[in-house]
Amino acid sequence: MSTETLSKRTLFFVNAAHALDHFVLLIYPTAVIAIAAQTGLSYAELIGLATGAFVAFGLCSLPMGWLSDRFGRRNMLAVFFLGYGLSCLGVASANGPTAFAAWLLVLGVASAIYHPVGSTMLVNHARQLGRDLGINAVWGNLGAASAAGVTALLAATLGWRTAFVLPGLVCLVLGAAFLALVPGDGAPHASRSGKAELIPVGRPMALLTVFAIAIIAGGMTFNITTISLPKVLDERLGLDLPLALTGSLATLVFVFGAGAQWLMGRLVDRYTLPALFVGLALLQPLGLALAATAQGITLLLGLVLTMTAIYGQVVVNDAMVARYVPAQHRAKAFSVRYFLGFTVSGFVVPMLAVLYARGGFGLVLGGAAVFGLIVWLASLAFYFLAQGSASEKAAPAE
Repeated sequence: MSTETLSKRTLFFVNAAHALDHFVLLIYPTAVIAIAAQTGLSYAELIGLATGAFVAFGLCSLPMGWLSDRFGRRNMLAVFFLGYGLSCLGVASANGPTAFAAWLLVLGVASAIYHPVGSTMLVNHARQLGRDLGINAVWGNLGAASAAGVTALLAATLGWRTAFVLPGLVCLVLGAAFLALVPGDGAPHASRSGKAELIPVGRPMALLTVFAIAIIAGGMTFNITTISLPKVLDERLGLDLPLALTGSLATLVFVFGAGAQWLMGRLVDRYTLPALFVGLALLQPLGLALAATAQGITLLLGLVLTMTAIYGQVVVNDAMVARYVPAQHRAKAFSVRYFLGFTVSGFVVPMLAVLYARGGFGLVLGGAAVFGLIVWLASLAFYFLAQGSASEKAAPAE
């Protein structure tokens, strides 16, 4: 098999895996509305059962880069497909809180494989880095976007268990196809443009610290918004809509995020990353503050602004890892990046349940706006530190 063919096949499956990773993880936050109606348990009780899944999503990402270096990225991505499929079928078989919590935990462990492994495979096989990062991010966003709509439709027509069974079967089929069509990791793409050239920095620890703060706070806003979105629309839009239409509106909000990711993929190859980071991060606190204080169409506008910022930033942050971290450390760097973002934000689920019980979604979104402000302040610090580093590098030696 030629290097070109292997890269094309690898990129297809990496993109498909990204879509499934976000789709499957967001089935439960929508299905929980139907599960609550069937079981009589409250939303706060049921959403809390997903804590293990979202914590494992981040916590277990840390060793995945090491495991991929040891056992091969292709093999680990195969485990992702097959493990995700089996865990979906397990959740569909659950009949009580303990079974839900256990199978959701397994699902979270499987979901943790994708980002550190898939992101490294993407950077290695990309033909044009910014463009391919943007395309991959759109696949992931469309997975997240369609989760609410598809899950709501399946739950309303065929039952909530079907909403887990069908994606589980898709994961298993894609896993078998991946094993058959992609024989190994392959070498990095030799003829790509927009390669991940290393950007030298003068104060790496300071840059790393503010970047880590932005990742952690951004993970909080990401998970608060994506997990609560279907229920926020259900309660605060001011329209008495059936579950299927509520899910479709959530999908529409996510689609705007996909558009931002496509755009960021193009801009990453043309403009400096710190400048893009600052401009995009500002939209997070603005959108979240608007959503926290509004209802109806204004609420929808705030959520669209928020999703545009959150998902666009994913592309920028991945590009920053690709261009500020040496190639030999990139898999581990992606592991740490997603460990920080997803592990801390995994505690969003119990926090969301507490805040919702005390002050509804006004308090939930207000808390998210505070984290969004932290992201923007960290992006400003990164910008000035990066500018200072560039000046130091450009200054002649005395």
